Amino acid sequence: MIPIAVVVCVMGGWCTVYLADTLLRSSSSVKTRYESWLSSNGFTLSPFHIKWHTSIFNRLFARCAHLNPRFLYIWFSAGMVFGVLAMFGSVVLLSQTLLQTLSQMLAETPEGSHEQILQVVVPGVNLPVSQLAYFFIAILVSGVIHEFGHGVAALREQVRLNGFGMFMFVVYPGAFVDLFTTHLNLISPVQQLRIFCAGVWHNFMLCVVALSFLFLLPILLFPLYYTGAGALVTEVVEGSPSSGPRGLFLGDLVTQLEDCTVLGVQDWHNCIPHLSHNPQTGYCVHTAKLQHSWMAGRAFKRLDGTMECCGNNSLTDLCFSYSNNVESKLFACLPVRKTIEASRTCRTNTDCQTDFIPSLCLIPSLENQTRLIRVKHPPQTDMLFVGYPSHLQYSVSLTNFVPRLGFLHPDLPVMLETFCKYLVSLSGALAVVNAVPCFALDGQWMLTAFLEATLSSVIPERNNRELIGFFFLLGGSALLAANVALGLWMVTAR
Repeated sequence: MIPIAVVVCVMGGWCTVYLADTLLRSSSSVKTRYESWLSSNGFTLSPFHIKWHTSIFNRLFARCAHLNPRFLYIWFSAGMVFGVLAMFGSVVLLSQTLLQTLSQMLAETPEGSHEQILQVVVPGVNLPVSQLAYFFIAILVSGVIHEFGHGVAALREQVRLNGFGMFMFVVYPGAFVDLFTTHLNLISPVQQLRIFCAGVWHNFMLCVVALSFLFLLPILLFPLYYTGAGALVTEVVEGSPSSGPRGLFLGDLVTQLEDCTVLGVQDWHNCIPHLSHNPQTGYCVHTAKLQHSWMAGRAFKRLDGTMECCGNNSLTDLCFSYSNNVESKLFACLPVRKTIEASRTCRTNTDCQTDFIPSLCLIPSLENQTRLIRVKHPPQTDMLFVGYPSHLQYSVSLTNFVPRLGFLHPDLPVMLETFCKYLVSLSGALAVVNAVPCFALDGQWMLTAFLEATLSSVIPERNNRELIGFFFLLGGSALLAANVALGLWMVTAR
């Protein structure tokens, strides 16, 4: 369900805007000046919708349209080819997504939804409220770049640009260009296709630029941040197993999880499943230390079949299993930190026979699926985590970038990374959705121009071509509507 706070804020904001607009329009002393100000500045208000239209950017569009005619011809011709391929590819992609959604609904396995390429995003449901700013800014940037492509392509094809505008519908921002329809209808279908495909082409290129920036970020930030030394902690969930006096703190550099080396965030996410799916790691303990540290305790079976030998529920002691030359399975309740501190990891006793001091491999005897994980974050004392590895994974936020100077904030690279990822996702989604042959989207005009350019010699009757286009648009609209409806149901109903 959408959080009530989000709904209240959205409804409250729009009610305030609508109430203020109504009061100003009903005031006899202010009405004329207010409406004149709205008209002169290009603002239009209606329930849950604000639109701004201006011509102040027309000169900028014109300059861009005449920078390099040869390059722009090649650029928008490539965009035309891409747009046509994207139009057909979007149908295949949406069909695949629809089949995946239906299979998940029938199989009752919503956990597999993360494998889908396209997902419906609902702020506050499957989009964290803390990342709404990234989401809306990325949408706005993607929309502006999309419309910029249309505007420049239109001016290059000698179609007049009346103006550029931006709008907000409920909570979603967007942009648009106002083209002179008469000029647009006079040019050839191929020229029209260049204009209509320019939006999705620019969205695709924005994805390429954002991805390139994301991959080059370590090089671009090298003078200020370095990478490859570990994973830097940027946030620890309060009250989680990773917090506390012996836990992780903001600015700690994690370098190792048990015997798994951590050089970056990806290593962290790879190490935890590795430790979770493999048997519990053991620790080499000197025999003399084991006998000296022995704490008596009778071993008994837990409900899941595992053994427990610490009956006092101590927060510092843990049950370990080991074997010696006489008995194959022994148990000892030992102070965990003192026992494994500075010890090597092992799987069997053979792994511990590397020096002249006799040692045994002690393995923590824990409940199924739980693990003892030693997290190294020098120079601090190792954090000892006991529990489900997934709890450790999702209770800590990390970054690859370590500041070279103390005054540099560790969140700056995280913010840049997050924004680039949103830009790639949303700009790519805008390209795919707009390319769908669907009513009221770019795909409608792309399909119409494409059919005019390819079928005019085969099917001379314009009405017949329009009828073919209508059925294609009907199918594309139904496909898109089905994806959106089922996607919303999957996100909100579950």
